[in-house]
Amino acid sequence: MSSSNPSNDDGLHGVGKALKHLDLDGHNLPPSPAPSTPTNGRKYALATELVFTEGGDQYNSSSVPIYQSATFKGGPGQEYDYTRSGNPTRSHLERHLAKIMSANRALVVSSGMGACDVITRVLKPGDEVVTGDDLYGGTNRLLTYLKQNMGIVVHHVDTTDVEKTKAVLSEKTTMVLLETPTNPLIKIIDIAGISEAAHKANASAIVAVDNTMMSPYLQNPLDLGADVVYESGTKYLSGHHDVMAGVIAVNNAALGDKFFFMINSTGCGLSPFDSWLLLRGVKTLAIRMEKQQANSMAIAQFLEGHGFKVRYPGLKSHPQYALHWSQARGAGAVLSFETGSIELSERIVESANLFGISVSFGCVNSLISMPCRMSHASIDPATRKERALPEDIIRLCVGIEDINDLIDDLSQALVRAGAVKLTDDGFVALVRSELVGQTGQTTQVVDEP
Repeated sequence: MSSSNPSNDDGLHGVGKALKHLDLDGHNLPPSPAPSTPTNGRKYALATELVFTEGGDQYNSSSVPIYQSATFKGGPGQEYDYTRSGNPTRSHLERHLAKIMSANRALVVSSGMGACDVITRVLKPGDEVVTGDDLYGGTNRLLTYLKQNMGIVVHHVDTTDVEKTKAVLSEKTTMVLLETPTNPLIKIIDIAGISEAAHKANASAIVAVDNTMMSPYLQNPLDLGADVVYESGTKYLSGHHDVMAGVIAVNNAALGDKFFFMINSTGCGLSPFDSWLLLRGVKTLAIRMEKQQANSMAIAQFLEGHGFKVRYPGLKSHPQYALHWSQARGAGAVLSFETGSIELSERIVESANLFGISVSFGCVNSLISMPCRMSHASIDPATRKERALPEDIIRLCVGIEDINDLIDDLSQALVRAGAVKLTDDGFVALVRSELVGQTGQTTQVVDEP
């Protein structure tokens, strides 16, 4: 296997260089990804590095070609022979992602959950995993399968509390899986604190962080002590919901080799066309995220100002505001709020127009959903209750539309749904007595405004 040190790789200018290392199927292993700029490390500001790539192919194309070929002629000794094992378009994307993710190596697969699957395949029966109590539904589903069918021990804990997390860490801890901010409760995890504690409990423990909510533009877990960072490229990295992709980034060469072996063995590597689409999307990440964050902050302030309980790390009312800003460069573009009533929440979601009802996030257009009915429906109601996941919670994934139009759309949805009461100064969220009188039932209710 070629070295994962970026300074030892010639990038795409080295296409054609013979590699002598073969995988178990006899295919040549592609070069380890390296930054697409000719230097090791960031040369420019991140917003510039997202756009700038040093060359693309032998013709110096501005847009890297799609090598839509399953095989490459030439036989043993050449860099590429079979796209499952490596493809020039995919390699260029991986090099570019390694650069912007502050990693020595990045690997791309067919979905974010595919990335999580590759990472957890290093686990063996009896291994212990420590993870959060507010997880994306798909991650929870995969861990449940591993627990029930593969003999993996899974500990769910409130990872916002470092001391509680330390209490379940031990020399048996093989992996720690983190999300921050969490989805949809927007809780913040101390990446550096838990990484240090995990490695102290077991030096070989793998700390993996799902960074999808932040993207590498706003947060770099590898710089905070994590061993692996993974993301759904379908979200902010792509930005247009026109591609399914997952990204894994590491600094440890041996770990990168393990993940590549699994990707090559199972054939889940990202296709050439999807690699090209994702590379195109990454270039506009900075400008999209800046607009989406600005819109999100305005909406969070609007909802909080009208009496709703809002969860967003850009608000100083967030209980972990200081922690978030100590490890991230922005608040992101996902927020959630509670109405106090499942029925009201359902009517709000159905009354929205610009906010499309959909799972996922990170797209240029705004989305709205009820996680307990959609993205987290695979978590059974009893477990959701145990983990204090409010059934009425609404998640907003804010896009790049005009902010006045978005606020107007939310306003009319709140009014049409009957979630607010009109006053001389506008409207405010309904409170407990009013909710009981209107719907006959409540869940977790907003406080008096």
